[in-house]
Amino acid sequence: MSIAFEIPGKRILSNDQLTAFQSSATYNTITSYIEVLNASVVGVKLTDAYSLSLGINAILRLLDRIEQLAHETPPVENKASRFGNPAFRSFYDKVQTLAPSLHADLPGLDQNAIPELTTYFLQAWGNRERIDYGSGMELNFLCWLICLDRLQVVTASDHTMLVTCVFWRYIQIMRILQSTYWLEPAGSHGVWGLDDYHFLPFLFGSAQLRGHKFVRPKAIHDPEIVDELSKDYMYFSCIKFINSIKTASLRWHSPMLDDISAVRTWEKVNSGMIKMYQAEVLGKLPVMQHFLFGSILPYEGPPPPSSDESHHGGGHVHEGWGDCCGIPIPSAFAAVQQEREPGKRIEGPGIRPVPFD
Repeated sequence: MSIAFEIPGKRILSNDQLTAFQSSATYNTITSYIEVLNASVVGVKLTDAYSLSLGINAILRLLDRIEQLAHETPPVENKASRFGNPAFRSFYDKVQTLAPSLHADLPGLDQNAIPELTTYFLQAWGNRERIDYGSGMELNFLCWLICLDRLQVVTASDHTMLVTCVFWRYIQIMRILQSTYWLEPAGSHGVWGLDDYHFLPFLFGSAQLRGHKFVRPKAIHDPEIVDELSKDYMYFSCIKFINSIKTASLRWHSPMLDDISAVRTWEKVNSGMIKMYQAEVLGKLPVMQHFLFGSILPYEGPPPPSSDESHHGGGHVHEGWGDCCGIPIPSAFAAVQQEREPGKRIEGPGIRPVPFD
């Protein structure tokens, strides 16, 4: 009997629906998968030798093509703005066009699943209209991996490589997109001081460091250690990235990371990261109102409220903590560019300074 695949769509519009989701099978699928991937990289370095399965190799080829599309789509002249570059929309459209054929080459994939898979995949690269990116888009990439696992493109033996090769490759490509198109952080809070864009590299990165005999969380304040360990560990690579684009102290622009550095062990950092992800990503309406449910990750909660029961517009809610798309945040890369070219002042409506200027 064939599976009845469906194109994923939004379902969560209220806090009641969010609460129901948090006790659902889909929620458990996501959290369990994070824990499985997390456990698979404890003590593992990015530079460790490994052999790749057919599925992992095929996924990496697909991601290589996405990076190629970015290189083939340079940013347009946009000196009047420190916000997202419109060329990102051209890149996004190219990904949308090519995604079905790219997925058709994945080994063992039921071709009927491609529309469902490509929906998560496309959403993982950012928002086309707002030209921004945040933890909700990163979550789409995780959902894409879950679907590939469920559809047996990859197996349990691939879990370590899904993190250290596939997920890390995705992060590297996202850094290219963020720097090329000046993607804005999605929401007025970024990712709560971890990073303007990402959460999961810190979670998986802290798992890599669990049990490390010599390196402690406070080592993120030592530039030499950060530089040395950045090639082996996601956590330190992310710290190095932040330091490369934000010139002020880590304590100023990334207070959450600064606070976490005082924790004594990586075990506690890692367990805290998992709890924080559940609370601040999977538990926040401004993020989860954009979550997409399909046949592989189904929605099983109550129906959405009527239009007069929630404050929403344009298909999503603005209530509770955070602001998913209300206040534009200039790209950190734009600030760096302005600093490097002081004679080229960037001006425009709505532009305001950011803390690390």
